[in-house]
Amino acid sequence: MSERNRIVPRVGMVGGGQLSRMTHQAGIGLGVDFSVLAADPADSAALVCGDVTLGDDRGLDDVLAFAKAHDVVTFDHEHVPEPVLRAVEEAGGLLRPGRDALRFAQDKLRMRTRMAELEAPSPRWRAVTTLDHVTGFAEGAEGEAGTGWPVVLKAARGGYDGKGVWVVDGPEEAREVVDRAAAEEVPLLAEEKVDFSRELAVQVARSPHGQVAVYPVVETVQRGGICHEVIAPAPNLSETKALRAQQLAIEIAQALDVTGVLAVELFETADDVVVNELAMRPHNSGHWSIEGARTSQFEQHLRAVLNLPLGSPRTNAPYTVMANLLGGEDPDVYRRYLHVMAKDPEVKVHFYGKDVRPGRKIGHVTVMGDDHQDLLERARDAAGYLRGDQK
Repeated sequence: MSERNRIVPRVGMVGGGQLSRMTHQAGIGLGVDFSVLAADPADSAALVCGDVTLGDDRGLDDVLAFAKAHDVVTFDHEHVPEPVLRAVEEAGGLLRPGRDALRFAQDKLRMRTRMAELEAPSPRWRAVTTLDHVTGFAEGAEGEAGTGWPVVLKAARGGYDGKGVWVVDGPEEAREVVDRAAAEEVPLLAEEKVDFSRELAVQVARSPHGQVAVYPVVETVQRGGICHEVIAPAPNLSETKALRAQQLAIEIAQALDVTGVLAVELFETADDVVVNELAMRPHNSGHWSIEGARTSQFEQHLRAVLNLPLGSPRTNAPYTVMANLLGGEDPDVYRRYLHVMAKDPEVKVHFYGKDVRPGRKIGHVTVMGDDHQDLLERARDAAGYLRGDQK
C-alpha cells in the first residue's frame, strides 16, 4: 500500500445504489478513498466506482469484513439489520450514523415513539396487530375519539418509495392488510391521514462534534409514494414555517445523535408542519443540491461522516427544480439526450446506469433559474421526453 493510501481516509458505503454512485462522485473531489459494498456488479454505484466489494449488503459476515477494511462506514439504505450493526460496532467498526441513531430510521414505531417524546408535531398513530385495533383507531374506542376513515397503515420496517404503505378506506380494506402483515410477521402502525396542503422536506447535516448545516426547505411532489419533483426552496412558504421546519430538523438530528445527512419529510398543514418520515442518508429530495447548492448533500454527507468542517448549504440560484426520470417502454434513454440537450442546454441530466423498466427510478434532471413555474415546465418536459412520452 502506498504512503498516500495510508494517509487518505477510507470511507465505505454499504449499498450499491444511485445514492452511493453520487456520493462516490462527491468523494472524487474531496480526494477520499471511497468504496462500496454492492450486492451485484450491475448495481448503479458498482458500475462506476473503482473500489467495489461484492457481497451481501445486509449480511453479517460481508458487512463486518467490509467495516474492518475501512476507517468509517456509512449507508445508502436503512436495511442493514440491527444485530449486524451491533456486531460491527462491538468489533470496533465505526458506523456513521451509528446503530443507536439508525434504529429510528429503520423502525417507524420507534421513530414515532421518539417523536412523541420530543413533542415533535406528528400524526396521531398507534401500533396495531388486529383489525379491531385499526377500527378502534378510526372509529373511536375506550372513550377516545377516532381519526375517521381513511387510515394510513404502514409496515414498521422495510418500506420505501411507497412500498409498505396502504391507505385504507374502511374495515374490509384494512382486513386485507392486517391479515397479510400477520401472515408475513410484519409489524404495523396506523396513522391518521393528515389534512395537508403539500409535502415538504429539509436536509440537515451534523458532524460528530455537533456542527450542523441545514438546507432550505423544499417542496416535494409525490405520486404513488414516489418523489416525482422537487422545488428548492419551497415557493410561497412563510418564513415562520420555513424556520420552524429547519429548527425541527436540527433538533431531531441532535436528539437522535445523527452523524451525516438527515432528511426530514414533512406535511404542511394550515398552521404548522408535521413530521412524516426520516432518512439518515442522502435523499431524493436533496438531489437538487448537486447543481443548486454551494455544497451538495453528497459532499456534505462525506464531510460529516469524516468529521470535516461542513460546507455552505446556500443556494446557487433563486430556484432549482429537480424532476425524477422514471423508466418508460423504450429503454434507449441515451438516444434522446440529443433532443433534450439541444432544446434546453441549461438542463442537467443525471442517469444512474440502471436497466430501464416502466416506473423504475433511473435518473433525474435539474434546471436552475428565477421562475419556479417555468423551471418546473422545463424539467417536466425534459424528463418526459427522456422517458419516451414524446416521439
